Amino acid sequence: HVQLVESGGGSVEAGGSLKHSCATSGITVNGYSMAWFRQAPGKEREGIAVIYAGDPSRPSYAEPVKGRFTISRDNAKNTLFLQMSSLRSDDTAMYYCAAIASGVWNEPQSWRYWGQGTQVTVS
Repeated sequence: HVQLVESGGGSVEAGGSLKHSCATSGITVNGYSMAWFRQAPGKEREGIAVIYAGDPSRPSYAEPVKGRFTISRDNAKNTLFLQMSSLRSDDTAMYYCAAIASGVWNEPQSWRYWGQGTQVTVS
């Protein structure tokens, strides 16, 4: 039974930082590609970062977060992370982790398992 449990959301002022965690059970984070998505009110869910099982040193990022967000994983803790810096008001959204993909990484339908989501509000 695969479970992804997120933590770390919250409210922050523009320019601040937050770190999301996605604790994983039922799979190993180094065995599968994993990603972070976000969904703002009234908008579609968008892929923002992916870390590949076979090449974790070369993650991919969506343009709006490139240079500000960093995806990483801790194999020993079986946890995925998203470090967010230089936050802006347009980063306000619900953030989700996802695991096991078949297809284009930034399309939600490519991912099999999802976390419950955590809210980030930037003011």
